[in-house]
Amino acid sequence: MSKRAVLEVIALDVEDAVAAQAGGADRLELVTEMAADGLTPSPATVAAIRAAVDIDLRVMLRLADGFAAGDVDRLVGVAGELRQAGADQFVLGFLAADGGVDLSAVERVVGALGGCRWTFHRAIDRAADRDALRKQLADLPGLDTYLTAGSAAGVDDGLPTLLAEAAHDGEPGYEQQILVGGGLRLDHVARLRAGRIKAFHIGGAARPGGWRGPVSADAVAQWRTAVDGDAG
Repeated sequence: MSKRAVLEVIALDVEDAVAAQAGGADRLELVTEMAADGLTPSPATVAAIRAAVDIDLRVMLRLADGFAAGDVDRLVGVAGELRQAGADQFVLGFLAADGGVDLSAVERVVGALGGCRWTFHRAIDRAADRDALRKQLADLPGLDTYLTAGSAAGVDDGLPTLLAEAAHDGEPGYEQQILVGGGLRLDHVARLRAGRIKAFHIGGAARPGGWRGPVSADAVAQWRTAVDGDAG
């Protein structure tokens, strides 16, 4: 089995997607409205990106800023529209007011995905109890990844948590892959790889001109080299 690390890049449009694939990304996270930390893109955008690239796409299911589910009926409907547009992998995660996972909302949305693979996103970094959240979600169909910085403040603060969770790999609640993102820098990669973390998520780091500029294939290639170079 290949030991190649996973490199996931945030894409807002076709231009981003093509550049990310050219730079060596394995997977894209498709979103819109980064001012709100990433909301659900339109089905038309998803269909256009699906037609333009042949790497995996994970599509955000999030209708408003924050980690409350909001209108779950609408989320379920949107999930169906995105599947019709060609989406077959997703990103989602909802918390209740007390900081626990909103299990009812998550279960309803996951039920609309028909077994598609999905990531529980950085809502875990705002959870009152990360371990409890993982164990509550452990048996949901399709869940194979947690996108996390280890801390709401980002990877700098979250490194000890990330490494500790990686050490529990394979235990109940910890079977899913850790995908590190949120303030991730190139200088974090060696320590994370040494801690057996093999998946990395970048957004702004792929855009030398900031969020108003496109993804740079060269920037993605630099990350590709870094995550592969630390594989040993």
